[in-house]
Amino acid sequence: MAMPYPLPDWNQLATLDDARLPLLATALLIARDEYPDLDPDLYDTLLHSHAEALRGEIEAIDSWPLKMQAINHHLFDELGYSGNHDEYYDPRNSYLNEVCERRLGNPISLAMVQIDVARRLGVPLDGVSFPGHFLVRLPVGDSLLVMDPFNRGRPLDEEELRERASKHFGGDEPDDDALLRILHPAGNRAILMRILRNLHAAYAEGEDWERATRSADRILRLAPGNREALRDRGLGYLELGHVQGARADIANYLQRNPEAPDAPALRERLVELGGPGRPH
Repeated sequence: MAMPYPLPDWNQLATLDDARLPLLATALLIARDEYPDLDPDLYDTLLHSHAEALRGEIEAIDSWPLKMQAINHHLFDELGYSGNHDEYYDPRNSYLNEVCERRLGNPISLAMVQIDVARRLGVPLDGVSFPGHFLVRLPVGDSLLVMDPFNRGRPLDEEELRERASKHFGGDEPDDDALLRILHPAGNRAILMRILRNLHAAYAEGEDWERATRSADRILRLAPGNREALRDRGLGYLELGHVQGARADIANYLQRNPEAPDAPALRERLVELGGPGRPH
């Protein structure tokens, strides 16, 4: 009998170094917050089946780019995984169980599927926390194959990457060194935190403060010192009427980030809550 697919404990994640932080299992743990009856074995088995359907074909291919082409064809053309262009900010796009069932997702969730299937097949695919849309990368000799999972795994050339990056850097295209830094592989913790930031943004936009606050809290379980998540959780607590928690988190944020652009407004809020206006 196969062993059940284990999920980690939220209270232990901060103690794990990046290599020991399980990417798929923690993504399913995030989803279980919203779907408490989620069966992680189901999705592990599903992704395993995606990979096994390709194993013979992939093992017969020598070229890394052609291996990746076959994986993308299977995922995006045969299985129908696709970027949700019509409802980009739908929170379901960030929950891996929903992505696997609906075959719809955002860039980072589709990258998660791509990465998991590729790595099961021995293809060393990594994520890239590119500004804007999350991307994936595969080392090929002395260069990189960079792909866009939101658009069916389409390869991106250097010119397009520079153009995409420039939109987030005041219109200036990055030089070679800057582009390589941007294309550095994203660690597991960074990927998981980006998923949670997407969820926080979607829920905060919809004024669903319970779920927005939960998302910020989960970021802090992964990275207890994250300043933005402290602020976001504190503001969420404030919206929910949890004054003590709001006061503690906002004061902690201000102590860690006293010169932040939002610090003056937050100090005023802290005074209103009965806390010190300026950290000692």
